[in-house]
Amino acid sequence: MTLIPSEARKAFEAEAAKRILITDGAQGTEFQKLGLTEADYAGSLGLSHEQKGNNDMLNLSKPDAVEWVHRNYFEAGADIAETNTFSSNRISQADYGAEHLVGELNVAAAQLARRIADEYAARDGRPRFVAGGIGPTNKTLSLSPDVNDPGFREIDWDFLVDVYKEQAGALMQGGADFILIETVFDTLNAKAGIMACKQLEREIGREVPIMLSMTLTDLSGRNLSGHTVEAFWHAVRHARPLTIGLNCSFGATQLRPHVKLLSEIADALIMVYPNAGLPNELGKYDELPEETAALVREWAEGGQVNVLGGCCGSTPAHIAAIAKAVAGIAPRRVPDLAPVTRLAGLEPFIMAA
Repeated sequence: MTLIPSEARKAFEAEAAKRILITDGAQGTEFQKLGLTEADYAGSLGLSHEQKGNNDMLNLSKPDAVEWVHRNYFEAGADIAETNTFSSNRISQADYGAEHLVGELNVAAAQLARRIADEYAARDGRPRFVAGGIGPTNKTLSLSPDVNDPGFREIDWDFLVDVYKEQAGALMQGGADFILIETVFDTLNAKAGIMACKQLEREIGREVPIMLSMTLTDLSGRNLSGHTVEAFWHAVRHARPLTIGLNCSFGATQLRPHVKLLSEIADALIMVYPNAGLPNELGKYDELPEETAALVREWAEGGQVNVLGGCCGSTPAHIAAIAKAVAGIAPRRVPDLAPVTRLAGLEPFIMAA
């Protein structure tokens, strides 16, 4: 089957060849600044569960709050808006009794981000992009939640693929350019997301570009399912992701060696959006924008990144500082790798040519 190529992917790759692109920062902490109440979250949707803390519901109940966050990041210099949909899937929304609203949540979020992205692009002629954000859910395919039953799984592969396809389809319907499968703590969950996007492509007849972002759970450079950064890349490279990278878990200081490694082995664009350092004893992030910007600038100067942004604790001020710090620095050149067989268990394995 021949798919209609993604014009957004072509445009993104063209822009990434010119400069280091900037993605946005944390959304949840920005919403907290607004002092929203239960009534703000619940709106007039008539839901039976308490909604406060369900940030994704704001796409329907208080879209002006979501718009405020997107605008702040675009004003700070972002090229990419991630939709406010980290938990807009059937599994996560079940905790709020809102799984029946998944389609509406994702379409509304993508439409909102699309409208604002296009508005800013029209102002100065610089392309802006919308990444449809898909979080890992609170379930895992690789690990048992029951220490007494290692073989037990709360969900199975087919169910998770269907959950992801429902979300990805609604995001693309709403106008997202790409699907960002992020904060990947379980590689098998990510592969289910990839399968969902590939199935969606066949259904709609056009390319669904994928961005992938792994999160580490310890300083050795593994995710929760035990894969190293290199093994993770070998496990997902077949998907031809638009970007591959790291987000969350640690600040830029702790991610430094893993960013360097990934930049050397991946023949895709590298996108990294670290936390603003490590949280203090109160769970707050103290790393100042200038500190984060100086740290990621080192990656840029080393030719290791193509896209930079922020995750937990980051603010529009962090994004503005990062954009300023890397302005004029040449983007990383995607390496031309030798065609050898690369396999992955928990560790990578490269078969001799």
